[in-house]
Amino acid sequence: MSDALSDMPNLRGDLFRAPDRDRLCPAQRSTHAPRILLLYGSLRKRSFSRLVIEEAGRLLQAMGAEIRIFNPSGLPLPDDAPDTHPKVVELRELAQWAEGMVWCSPERHGAMTGIMKAQIDWIPLAMGAVRPTQGKTLAVMQVSGGSQSFNAVNQMRVLGRWMRMLTIPNQSSVAKAFLEFDDNDRMKPSAYYDRVVDVMEELVKFTLLTRDAAGYLVDRYSERKESAEELSRRVNQKSI
Repeated sequence: MSDALSDMPNLRGDLFRAPDRDRLCPAQRSTHAPRILLLYGSLRKRSFSRLVIEEAGRLLQAMGAEIRIFNPSGLPLPDDAPDTHPKVVELRELAQWAEGMVWCSPERHGAMTGIMKAQIDWIPLAMGAVRPTQGKTLAVMQVSGGSQSFNAVNQMRVLGRWMRMLTIPNQSSVAKAFLEFDDNDRMKPSAYYDRVVDVMEELVKFTLLTRDAAGYLVDRYSERKESAEELSRRVNQKSI
């Protein structure tokens, strides 16, 4: 044990790990297209959060990403159906498949919609040994019917942190979204459109930078300690 560790009697030296640059920058890098899951928060026939997501999906594909857009129609309320419900299974499988996500919600009553929150609530922090969100990248966006606001994106940032995702710094808030799309449901040229491009570009960059090190980034001392203690308990029980 080094002199520095000897001064910390509460620390398990055998489980302590100093950050390792080689593990953060592995020699073998993934070559497949970044896998991005996009979620939107409205079921309206002309949903502007869906239109922004579809525009974002086109941009991501142009940047070389592989995308999936989840349709929340038919997804039950959390705890109102078993997790074997087909829409829940579909959402969870997509969350596992993804290396990054985009969330876009309308702002309703100063917050994200219940439809948006329900999707996130159906994705658990852990499914056995699988952690479908931890260490993955996230971009947050919102649409508003009135003036520009950031209530929904701020809420989604809190959720992204809770889900232990790497939420990128940039974000998009499209004000008066009903004015920002043409008759073909394509987003018009504007500063709002340019910001969506910026956000998707940043998401792809962060995903490429972190996806090969995601497992290492979320490897925590406290969890290694908990696992070691659980293993020790099991060994002791077997020896009795």
